[in-house]
Amino acid sequence: MQFDFTAVVIAKEINLTKIAAHFGINRKFKWEESLLLKEEKLRGIFSQHENKMVYIFHFGSAVFINFQHHEIIDFVKYITKVDSEINAQSLPFKYLDNYRLESNVNEPIALNNDFMVTDKEDAYQADIVAIVLAKSVALEKTEFEIGRLLDEIEVVIKDLYDGHLGVSDEKLARMSASILSFRINTLSYIMLLDKPDLTWVNEEASSLYDEMSTLFELDDRYQNVRQKSETLMDITEVVAGLAHAQRGNRLEWAVIILIAIEILLSLYEMFIR
Repeated sequence: MQFDFTAVVIAKEINLTKIAAHFGINRKFKWEESLLLKEEKLRGIFSQHENKMVYIFHFGSAVFINFQHHEIIDFVKYITKVDSEINAQSLPFKYLDNYRLESNVNEPIALNNDFMVTDKEDAYQADIVAIVLAKSVALEKTEFEIGRLLDEIEVVIKDLYDGHLGVSDEKLARMSASILSFRINTLSYIMLLDKPDLTWVNEEASSLYDEMSTLFELDDRYQNVRQKSETLMDITEVVAGLAHAQRGNRLEWAVIILIAIEILLSLYEMFIR
């Protein structure tokens, strides 16, 4: 048996309960759970739905098994009608990863960046691969966004070297909010520090999750994002302090000028008139 995985980011956050209800699954999904749609749930969307599955995660990732690219696009367009948070802006997919899982007793066991070969087929294997891929592409999106923010702050630093500080309070507030959202996304949304519930009841699943997390460098990438976000926050605080000091100096000068004008007017009244 062979499973071909395609992981993509389709939204910032997905309402799993709403999507599940559309497919006849009437229960409330917890924050740490994922929604699995198997082939019987996909019958109404695709004529060829055999051996297809979709994992959908609340933090915006979706992992498709045995889907062609055009089928993935069709599915995403379909669920945009269910959850308005998912929109056509995710097409074409900017954050995407592919993986293959193969069960073959005649092949040596292997675990690599692009494929995994096992001598026996277990349901937990697809679950673990999907979870790790979903976290990886969501983390890739966070890495890109924090890199973009670093580029923005470099422009501000260059202006400081030139003796200028032209950043507004609104822009500083927006940068700070973005940095804080990175921390929330990596900790709460993507749950990089949390192991899936499956790993607590299945030792083999736990071992596979640890190996794949190491293979995709989830912890190292998380630490890198965390350090960059802390550096960005420190720089933003320094810039904010300078901006406030600059505005304070301007206010002091405005007060001095007003006092000087008042003194001149008083002198005018006394000596000229």
